[in-house]
Amino acid sequence: MDLKIEPAKTALVVIDLQRGIVAPPSAPHSSTEVVARAAQMAAALRKAGGTVVFVHVTPSADGKDGLKPITDAPVGAGGRTLPPDWAEIVPELAPQPSDVIITKRQWGAFYGTELDLQLRRRGVDTIVLCGISTSIGVESTARDAYERGYNQIFVEDAMAARDVEEHRHTVRSLFPRIGRVRTTEEVLAAIK
Repeated sequence: MDLKIEPAKTALVVIDLQRGIVAPPSAPHSSTEVVARAAQMAAALRKAGGTVVFVHVTPSADGKDGLKPITDAPVGAGGRTLPPDWAEIVPELAPQPSDVIITKRQWGAFYGTELDLQLRRRGVDTIVLCGISTSIGVESTARDAYERGYNQIFVEDAMAARDVEEHRHTVRSLFPRIGRVRTTEEVLAAIK
């Protein structure tokens, strides 16, 4: 099916492309590739009159709002002190004054933030999702977006996880059930 994007009703939602998240290795796409593709889509969508949203994750200054359930495989800072620039959106993305910046305190970008409010006030009904990590921040946001009735486009080559299997499982098993999986090239062609 051909991809059609109506820029005025579309938002690119970029998940966690911040210094502390892009630093570790990612797969199947490097963080450098993911960031470059996200930057291309952001520039194209802005030019076409769409909305660009950058989401980054960070604990509050006192760290008391961090999630601390007991798990078998802890995720996150694990009590270590984060560097001061950990939550900064990478400079290659060059956020503009017209962009929306959302700070989240957990995996998903909707819970406890004003993301839904900002999208609805702008008339957005379609979300183009990308970022790191496919199976954590992107997937959590995608599930919430689906439950809120948004149309979704998942840009497979503009997202990555810590390993290939995590990424592939989410892209193959979940995303086709709640939206459409496409490439950066297909998204850019549909924006024009």
